[in-house]
Amino acid sequence: MPEATNEVQTDSKWARILWMILFGVLFKVAEFVMWVTVLFQVLMTLISGAQNEQARRFGQSLSLYVYEIWCFLTYNSEHKPYPFADWPDGGDSEA
Repeated sequence: MPEATNEVQTDSKWARILWMILFGVLFKVAEFVMWVTVLFQVLMTLISGAQNEQARRFGQSLSLYVYEIWCFLTYNSEHKPYPFADWPDGGDSEA
């Protein structure tokens, strides 16, 4: 009977590894989107002289999302990030 328990644990370990690969890919996509957001924010600041508030809030929520991914990848959380949970709220606070 202990063999069945080991098989179940091994299956969940492989499932976790597959989830980690998926979230590793999502991290790379989020990294690209973050650089696009950074460039947009720099251009908006140069052109208008002020920050774009929507881009700032999006950048903050994207940073929180990347943090959630890293927590999952480093085994600091069993919580699967978006799209299996809500998108993190960037809020209105200054970073």
